[in-house]
Amino acid sequence: MAERKHLLDVDDLEREDVENVLETARSFSEVLRRPIKKVPSLRGKTVVNLFYEPSTRTRMSFEVAAKRLSADVMNFTTSTSSVEKGESLKDTALTLEAMGVDAVVVRHPVAGAPWLLRQWLQAAILNAGDGMHAHPTQALLDLFTLKDRLGELEGKTIAFVGDILHSRVARSGIKACRAMGMEVLAVAPPTLLPPVPLEGVETGYDFDAVMPRCDALYMLRIQKERQKEGRFPSLEEYTRLYQLDARRMGKARPNVVVMHPGPMNRGVEIAAEAADAPHAAITAQVAAGVAVRMAVLFMLLGGGEGGERIA
Repeated sequence: MAERKHLLDVDDLEREDVENVLETARSFSEVLRRPIKKVPSLRGKTVVNLFYEPSTRTRMSFEVAAKRLSADVMNFTTSTSSVEKGESLKDTALTLEAMGVDAVVVRHPVAGAPWLLRQWLQAAILNAGDGMHAHPTQALLDLFTLKDRLGELEGKTIAFVGDILHSRVARSGIKACRAMGMEVLAVAPPTLLPPVPLEGVETGYDFDAVMPRCDALYMLRIQKERQKEGRFPSLEEYTRLYQLDARRMGKARPNVVVMHPGPMNRGVEIAAEAADAPHAAITAQVAAGVAVRMAVLFMLLGGGEGGERIA
């Protein structure tokens, strides 16, 4: 990881890279429990958050991570209406290049946008979500959370439930979980599954049937526009078949880990009693996001793999 310039997708990482990120994040999670939560590791570096889609959780997580490392942070937000063919993205990239920034965290509605930035910028590029394609730091923070709750991940079973077809979180998460030796299930209505079977992933339509097998349940957000597209008959129908509620929780293994990338649609894909259950890890994911993004920034911007510069 220390030799890598960018983080565009989990495909960029070997299992050893992932384990190094998680180990470094573990060190930073200890830093974040100190009274003074700031270290000088990236003093003098400039990190730009370049977000062409609205985001509160991810953008703030990267901002806090960079500031905890003592980097200077610039937030650049814009509407998607200003970007149709990529010209304005290139112009923005050239402006950032002229400023001499060290890292660009980019979220963009078009798949592949971070790869374009890599061609135009000398800075490190971190993909914070591109279209329906990838969200690598979400996958890494989810692994961190799972490892914290389950210990060794090899042989454990996780089910991704819901809109897998449109989910960059699911795409990156499934790759990451498989890379760590987990058994991965994809559970959704047929219209919300990819038309091409996912390699090494068991797909199914019956949520109740897989519940007893799972060590972790990853509930994906249902966007209301999917109903307008005719992906399922109604939200009520979807809720009846795929909502994680108290009844389904009763079929799960004791202390099954419940996860969600946020923001949640309470009462649709997840009921309040499941979201607020003692073994739900949804707020733990948010906390893990800061430590993991600190680790990625630290390792990409010259921190190396050793721990001596973390403290």
